[in-house]
Amino acid sequence: MATWQLDPMHSELLFKVKHLVISTVTGRFKDFNASLEAGQEDFSDAKISFSADVSSIDTNNGQRDEHLRSEDFFAAAAHPKMTFESTAFKKTGAGEYQLVGNLSIRGISKEVTLDVTYGGTMVDPYGNTKAGFELEGKILRKEFGLAWDAVTEAGGVVVSNEVKIVGNIQFAKQA
Repeated sequence: MATWQLDPMHSELLFKVKHLVISTVTGRFKDFNASLEAGQEDFSDAKISFSADVSSIDTNNGQRDEHLRSEDFFAAAAHPKMTFESTAFKKTGAGEYQLVGNLSIRGISKEVTLDVTYGGTMVDPYGNTKAGFELEGKILRKEFGLAWDAVTEAGGVVVSNEVKIVGNIQFAKQA
């Protein structure tokens, strides 16, 4: 069984949410960690775990970031971590997988499915074996207690319930 650890210098975890239903706001978590264990070279038996420091949220707007850390959204003081534990990593095609697992936000856990594309494995110039993955999926934020809502004077929704998750993840094989 090989153990792989996140290479944070070459990874990113983003989310995208519609604002006023006319444009998309992108945010990221600056502080997150992930590990992967697999016995098969094609990662078909992979077990994946992940955690993100909710207070590291960054949408390029300090006032909005503070609101996202508040009780209206992530309640970062009471629930400082967002976590994920895989229950299945199913190969669906050449380099294509479905990652199924339990995502926990604000103490609420729900099963989610993410689409994953395996980018390949390579040895870097320093002799480290790296594996790259892209992932994406969607969640409904209100299912995790991120229930703040507002409506414009015209009746439009300020923040969409649907949130896209996008990750570009590189793992380094551990000796």
